[in-house]
Amino acid sequence: MAMYLTRFSYTPETWARMIESPEDRREAARSYIESVGGKLHGFWYAFGEHDGWNLWEAPDNVSMAAVALAIGAGGALSSMATTVLLSVEDTIEALEKAKSIRYRPPAA
Repeated sequence: MAMYLTRFSYTPETWARMIESPEDRREAARSYIESVGGKLHGFWYAFGEHDGWNLWEAPDNVSMAAVALAIGAGGALSSMATTVLLSVEDTIEALEKAKSIRYRPPAA
């Protein structure tokens, strides 16, 4: 299964609702990814550009996209970005395949 890192930020309205009624959002996140056959590996809040980070595992890109679309459509986030993570092994395999690609820079 593939790994994914999601960075997200809540809307001010979402923060206001969570201040009024604090809740642990890990369980909600876990249920979303498990509904497509995946697993939540971590959920963190942070200072900085993004309010939080999730580390997920999903069977494929379509499954992860479905989760991201469902969450994004919910209206609680002001931003969300998901990055597909490559294992070291996958990266080495890609490097080996790159050897056979004869790239030519523009105007070269």
